[in-house]
Amino acid sequence: MSSSEQKYNDTIVKGFLISGLVWGVASMLVGVWIAFQMVYPELNFGPYFTFGRLRPLHTNAAIFGFALSIIFATAYHTVQRLCRVRIWSDKLSNLHLFLYNLTIIAAAITLPLGLNQSKEYAELEWPLDLMVVIWFVIFLINYFATIFTREEKQLYAAIWFYIASWVTIPILFIVNNLSIPVSWIKSYSVYSGVYDANIQWWYGHNAVAFVLTTPFLGLMYYYLPKHIKQPIYSHRLSIIHFWSLIFLYIWAGPHHLLYSPLPDWLQTTGMVFSIMLWMPSWGGMLNGFLTLTQAKEKIKTDATLKMLLVGLTFYGMSTFEGPLLSIRAVSGLGHNTDWIIGHVHGGTLGWVGMMSFAVIYYLVPRLWNTNLFSERLANTHFWVATLGILLYIVSMWVSGISEGSMWRAIDETGALKFPNWVQITETLKPYRLFRGIGGGLYLIGLLIMIYNVVRTIQNSGSGFKEIDLRIGSKEEKVV
Repeated sequence: MSSSEQKYNDTIVKGFLISGLVWGVASMLVGVWIAFQMVYPELNFGPYFTFGRLRPLHTNAAIFGFALSIIFATAYHTVQRLCRVRIWSDKLSNLHLFLYNLTIIAAAITLPLGLNQSKEYAELEWPLDLMVVIWFVIFLINYFATIFTREEKQLYAAIWFYIASWVTIPILFIVNNLSIPVSWIKSYSVYSGVYDANIQWWYGHNAVAFVLTTPFLGLMYYYLPKHIKQPIYSHRLSIIHFWSLIFLYIWAGPHHLLYSPLPDWLQTTGMVFSIMLWMPSWGGMLNGFLTLTQAKEKIKTDATLKMLLVGLTFYGMSTFEGPLLSIRAVSGLGHNTDWIIGHVHGGTLGWVGMMSFAVIYYLVPRLWNTNLFSERLANTHFWVATLGILLYIVSMWVSGISEGSMWRAIDETGALKFPNWVQITETLKPYRLFRGIGGGLYLIGLLIMIYNVVRTIQNSGSGFKEIDLRIGSKEEKVV
């Protein structure tokens, strides 16, 4: 056993990585299934396997099963190395892993049964909400205790992005899920009407911000420089990126409620803050790109680097498209259409998915002390996944803009040109078919990666050793 393995607890990192792979397959398999249900309705098997039951299962497994597993794995891995201490409590970390997976399993059972709160990204009923709070508190105690007992005085930017997530997620989750239980399997929100909608989308948008954005920026700031063995382009820019993003993001939620009974001033506030988000988001993207230029000669052959590059590209695209869709005139065309589906999946498949894959390819050989089984398979995964993403989002862009235009189209008398909703749905079927094919390709890419990872673990012990270089910046001395 190496000195690095003795000093740090990497068993918990392995546990969350494996959880991420399991829930990744489950979520994407369900995602492909429900994509084809939109084209072939006969794939709806009632009552438990209809679109309405499976869609929340897909989103919860993808966000809180796959993505959050990768977040916790990287959080445990990075905090130990950046603080130069072992995780504060091995027992708490193991309890966290157990309760976390128990919650996801319970969600996978209850959601197809129709037991949910009917709130986007917050469907779980109150007993599971309480379980989430318990294991998140356990994690918070362990994480912050590790920081407080650190040997490294300076906190690198990656830690700040993780901390922002850990501080904000409990506030969002608890406030949005305040409810009155009426039985063990049913509760009702304490909010109603427009208040409920406002709280829900304050939570919903910031779940994207502080689950699918800030922790992945944290891992980008750590693993990108580590992989290319070069410092981050600008440490100062990373700090500016952090504080401006944190301040602006939390106010952008009302852009989900344009043209609703929400007060106009609050709708405008959400729109303005969303537009301002372009600046910090692209500042972070440019910091990543300029860091990548230090290793551009490796991009042709290094699959992990390609995934980091595509992930950053989709981060930039999604953070341009999101503010664009928050503008009232554009939202009037795109809201509730397939365009929004394309936008969401550009961020999740492109940014979150590709960054997660890159981290897995980086960590698995180092955690199991071996070399990656096949770089060729990793490159195949990259190209299959990238093609899948492009098929998915382009088909949804075309479908969504067509859908919105057909809804708004009027004839010379001022009547709706397409009053029959089924007629519009039939027009969209070819695009939705391509969406399903794109999702299927993305799932195939994941299965290729899992085969590669399994073979890599089987070959463990071949003598590969990680050199744990400290991350610095151009303003810092690299030790």
